[in-house]
Amino acid sequence: MSKMPENGASARAKVLTLDTMNPAVKKVEYAVRGPIVQRAVELERELSEGIKKPFTEVIKANIGDAHAMGQQPITFFRQVLALCSYPELLNDSTFPEDAKSRARRILQSCGGNSMGSYSASQGIDAVRQDVARYIERRDGGGPCDPDDVYLTTGASDGIVTMLKLLVCGKGATRTGVMISIPQYPLYSAALAELDAVQINYYLNEEKCWSLDISELQRALDEARRHCNPRALCIINPGNPTGQVQSRQCIEDVIRFAAQERLFLMADEVYQDNVYADGCRFHSFKKVLFEMGPEYSDTVELAFFPLHLQIGSLYFLCGFRGGYMEIINMDEEVRAQLSKLVSVRLCPPVPGQALMDLVVNPPQPGEPSHEKFIKERTATISALAEKAKLTEQVLNTVQGISCNPVQGAMYSFPRITIPEKAVKEATDKGQQPDMFYCMKMLEETGICLVPGSGFGQRDGTYHFRMTILPPKDKLTTLLNKVKEFHQKFLQQYS
Repeated sequence: MSKMPENGASARAKVLTLDTMNPAVKKVEYAVRGPIVQRAVELERELSEGIKKPFTEVIKANIGDAHAMGQQPITFFRQVLALCSYPELLNDSTFPEDAKSRARRILQSCGGNSMGSYSASQGIDAVRQDVARYIERRDGGGPCDPDDVYLTTGASDGIVTMLKLLVCGKGATRTGVMISIPQYPLYSAALAELDAVQINYYLNEEKCWSLDISELQRALDEARRHCNPRALCIINPGNPTGQVQSRQCIEDVIRFAAQERLFLMADEVYQDNVYADGCRFHSFKKVLFEMGPEYSDTVELAFFPLHLQIGSLYFLCGFRGGYMEIINMDEEVRAQLSKLVSVRLCPPVPGQALMDLVVNPPQPGEPSHEKFIKERTATISALAEKAKLTEQVLNTVQGISCNPVQGAMYSFPRITIPEKAVKEATDKGQQPDMFYCMKMLEETGICLVPGSGFGQRDGTYHFRMTILPPKDKLTTLLNKVKEFHQKFLQQYS
């Protein structure tokens, strides 16, 4: 027998180290919860311990977490969830009858009439049926088969699942996926983890972050020299940029995908949040089917209309509800998709329940309808007001340029960073906009995300901020940004 080292197991080398772990994981970055946010958490703890700072609170404008910002949830949704979680409340006369009827229908769809049971891997049948009927109403009657609907753990789950199906190959045959720059870092992180090729196409900042087909063609032609482009991802309304694509743009994208044989992935998470005059949300599926059989029978499409209601706008981000619909998928691949989603067992059932309420809210004549509409309208109106306020205030600051926030709930302003500051950042091994945002956090308590975490053209600098804080806190935030930037320019001029 071999003799054990005197100090026992502690002398053994670790099986899993930075050198032996999956190298793809080390490439993954996710800016919205990166070093800035980690430092913000530390600052909050230091404030709670009585350590003096130049500010009294940390304002986290880095992520779209509405309720963390104090936004009130929709009453009806919370009532139904409470009833589903604790069915004994169905005997409580303080709950409206329409909330009780929704809760009973959801519970009857759950195994053992309990929301604590597993569902089918694709999601609860009744919820998928309601989602399908909603899509048909939204798109003016176009057919939607519930079997094409997959309930997901937020939009991220569906997007990553589709990317897993798409990615294959080695070397020059490795799958390439086209993503917008700026982009939501879920895409770059997922592609890095899957060891796929990220193909960047740039949105046009000078034209309110519009999408140009000529830029798509440029990016595609260059990528084909070293990989196999197979998918095109579109975010509409945009995150982090807040633009809303025109119908003509969507038609052009569909024609491009058809011509170049690309699988189309449409991220439509913020479809209910469109504020700017003259802007309107158009679903990719609706436009696809209105373009006729030449496209509707051939273009492969997966779209992810999570709805902000179940994410940040109306309820709680933490419930992670969502869905995706697949169009024109090969039947043998569909079988593989079903296998893949079965590995996770099922999406969280409370999230599925809330998804059902999103697509089937109180109707006219029901007891909860009036209050629901009042709360919904107030939420949307407040966001529209804050979108305009953000643009107006930031554009009064020398060295900051902010496009209109047409939709979603973020602003992505361009900032001037003097060469002296760029050099100091470089000397510290930091991106200049990371240096800028970290300095702002330390001096003002405002937590923003540097534009480099989302991608940007070389030589330009940005930050992303959410418009979610209450108006008074948002006003304070904007004024602090204004004062900080003026001071920053003076310090490094």
